[in-house]
Amino acid sequence: MPALFVGHGSPMNAIEDNTYTHGWRELAARLPKPKAILCVSAHWETRGVFVCDAAQPQTIHDFYGFPQALFDVRYPAPGDPALAQRIASLVKSAKVSATQEWGLDHGTWSVLNIMYPQADVPTLQLSIDTSRPGAFHYALGNELAALRDEGVLILGSGDIVHNLRLLNFRDPRPTDWAVHFDETVRARIADGRVEDLLDWHALGREADLSVPTPEHYLPLLYVLGARRDGDVASFHNVGYFGTVSMTSVLLS
Repeated sequence: MPALFVGHGSPMNAIEDNTYTHGWRELAARLPKPKAILCVSAHWETRGVFVCDAAQPQTIHDFYGFPQALFDVRYPAPGDPALAQRIASLVKSAKVSATQEWGLDHGTWSVLNIMYPQADVPTLQLSIDTSRPGAFHYALGNELAALRDEGVLILGSGDIVHNLRLLNFRDPRPTDWAVHFDETVRARIADGRVEDLLDWHALGREADLSVPTPEHYLPLLYVLGARRDGDVASFHNVGYFGTVSMTSVLLS
C-alpha cells in the first residue's frame, strides 16, 4: 500500500462538496483498496502511545459550534483488534498500549467519510505523544512501514500549516508565510531531505508561525517515516484557508 498524509482542514469537509473533497475522492480511486486503515490523527493527543483496539470504534464529535448535520454524522467502520495487537508488538522504539477508550475522531472520519463512504474498511487510530520530538514520531513511522506490505493504509491526518489564532475568517486569503512554509516542506520531501523536517523549529520564523503547536504537523512525520526506497512523493489538494494548509502527500 502507499502511505498518505491528508490536510483535513475543517470538519465541515465531511459533509461538503468542494475542491478538497473532490481531491480526496480522486486519491481513494487511485489507491488499491486497503485491507485496513491505521490513522494517526492530530486530534488524539496523549502522554505515551496508544492504539485503539475497539471492535466497533465510536464516532467522536470532538468540536463545537458547527451545524447539527455534522454532529449527526456517524462513521460505522469496524475496528481491527487483531491489528491493534500486531501494532503493539511491532513497535520496539516505544511502548504502545491498546485501549478501547477512544474511537474515530474527526481527523479520521471527516476524511474517510469522503474517501470510503461505505465505511467498510476496518479502521483504527494511533495516538500522538506530543511531548516527544519529531525524530521519535519519524522512527515510529519507520517501524509501522511493515504494515504497508500487509495491505494497511498508513494515513496521517493533520495540516502542514495550522495556526487558528492568526486566522482571519472574514478574509481567508493565504498569508505569505503559510504558503512559503508549505512550499518549503514540499520541496524537502521531493528532494528526499525529510530529516530537515524533524526539527521544524530550525526552519525559522515561518515554521514557528505555521506550527505553533505540533499536533497537526506530527502526523506527516509518521507518513514520511513509512517511506520506502523507490517511493515517489506526489502532492495533492495544494491550497490554503488563510493560515491552514490543505496539502496532501502521497508516497507510492
